[in-house]
Amino acid sequence: MKCVVEYPKDHPFPIQNLPYGSFYTAGDASSQRCGVAIGDYILDLQALSYTSHFSPTLDRDVFAVQPSLNAFMGLEKQTWLDFRTHLQQLLSQPSPLTLDATVAAADVEAGIAQRKHIGRRLFVDRLAQDTVLCLPCRIGDYTDFYSSLEHAYNCGVLIRGKENALQPNWRHLPVAYHGRASSIVPSGTPIHRPVGQILDKPGDTQPVIAPCRRLDFELEVGFRLSPAEAADRVFGAVLLNDWSARDIQTWEYVPLGPFLSKNFATTISPWIVPVHALEQFTCPGYDHQPPLLPYLQDGTNTNFDIPLTVALRPWESDEALDSGFAVISHSSLRHTYYTVRQMIAHHSTTGCPLNPGDLLGTGTLSAPGTEGYGSLLEMSHMGRRPFSVQSTVGEVQRTFLNDGDTVKMSGKATASNGEYAIGFGECVGTILPAVPM
Repeated sequence: MKCVVEYPKDHPFPIQNLPYGSFYTAGDASSQRCGVAIGDYILDLQALSYTSHFSPTLDRDVFAVQPSLNAFMGLEKQTWLDFRTHLQQLLSQPSPLTLDATVAAADVEAGIAQRKHIGRRLFVDRLAQDTVLCLPCRIGDYTDFYSSLEHAYNCGVLIRGKENALQPNWRHLPVAYHGRASSIVPSGTPIHRPVGQILDKPGDTQPVIAPCRRLDFELEVGFRLSPAEAADRVFGAVLLNDWSARDIQTWEYVPLGPFLSKNFATTISPWIVPVHALEQFTCPGYDHQPPLLPYLQDGTNTNFDIPLTVALRPWESDEALDSGFAVISHSSLRHTYYTVRQMIAHHSTTGCPLNPGDLLGTGTLSAPGTEGYGSLLEMSHMGRRPFSVQSTVGEVQRTFLNDGDTVKMSGKATASNGEYAIGFGECVGTILPAVPM
């Protein structure tokens, strides 16, 4: 496919990807609407819905009146596939669209009420200062799993020792906790250091209230869902940073698990990569020993091999320089002991309903070896071993995150023919000081 939009072959958003998102322009949040990323541009799906170029099989109101993707995500898999095919055909040369295409008076078919949009551009500069990327959908519920064998083992060794690294239930079911959907923010949103109860020093039994001293990131991928059979209802995937306050977590997690240590912020990348764009990167899943119960057995047992990286820009670096980022971890989406289908199957065993826009996190994705740690908890051995990070002023030391540090997660896989790549874009957050109590 030769696209009407030009981009280098390693661009994360080629015509073979077409991730969905939500955005507004010119400082007008009331104009929020859905779009598709193509190269450095966004195809405005609301503007497109007012023209004869829109898919004849899809209700225009799905994009004409909806600011986010929930209505589209609630449709059937075949509808997603048909619309994706329509967009690829529309964006392929020869095409009726050009980069300067607008909603033309002769093309308006959505009714007289939409004529105020005549002249609006169909393509928006994604990188322009007045283009603001929003959460791609309303997130009603968020569940975070703990599905990476390498991460669970690494953390277990640090906490309980090698002999008891994995809890007895870990190889039998996908462990998870219910997160706070209201604290999910799009990439680029600054994160205030959380405040909570912590133990001031080793051996203390009386807590103090203080800003978190062991602020961590977690490299994850989040999957967006609609209700029905798991294999057909996973809409797509985003990068996910499950920010974690490790000292608050240590004190509070017994007996019911994370609360304030996890609910202050979770950052996601703004573009949902369709699961159909990832299917070419399937790879064998893990061999489950002992065997899983029948309801968790997955006949395909496949994961997605999507390389993931974490980069850190210490506050000592010049924030104007992208070179201030140093890659500190290399992992992959393939490192989930349980497949996404198994996570959904377990999630719904009690009859728990899943709704369009719900978000499921994989849990921290750590790869084998010391270069694949998906959290600072592992890299610093619970803060006991500082490690070096390259900044624009030289090497600096870290155990956990300092105020002013910026974390950037990225994910991109190259097609087998080397002619294009499928990427997630970036998931970025900068740490701000705690808000005074």
